[in-house]
Amino acid sequence: MHTFRIAFIKAGWHNEIVNNALVGFRQALAEQQVEHQLKTFDVPGAFEMPLLAKRLAETGNYDAIVCAALVVDGGIYRHDFVAQAVVDGLMNVQLTTNVPVFSVSLTPHNFQPAEVIENFYRDHFIKKGQEAARAALAIHQLVVE
Repeated sequence: MHTFRIAFIKAGWHNEIVNNALVGFRQALAEQQVEHQLKTFDVPGAFEMPLLAKRLAETGNYDAIVCAALVVDGGIYRHDFVAQAVVDGLMNVQLTTNVPVFSVSLTPHNFQPAEVIENFYRDHFIKKGQEAARAALAIHQLVVE
């Protein structure tokens, strides 16, 4: 199998939590001993991920794109609208470019900036990053074979 080329896009909001998706992703790839090239990209928030994912997919330089974000209810806007727009945008990217796009974008309804909750999501993002790596690898193996 050729080198698996992955772009990993991370949203900056709650980056102390979101960055753990990349930690988990790297762990799972290491466990699978996959020859890969991983390039990370930071964007301000989840809303910016689909456009960057599309531009990266169109380069032909990546076999998969992974996007990670934590979209929470800030009390001012409807976070569920933002989350839906992001997921729809990411789905559109993979359907129009034929480059698989994986989302580690979580939208908790009861997120509070309390240590116990933040720790829960830090751990959860590691697990979700691992799941994204396994899914990306599974799809990559299907496409390459």
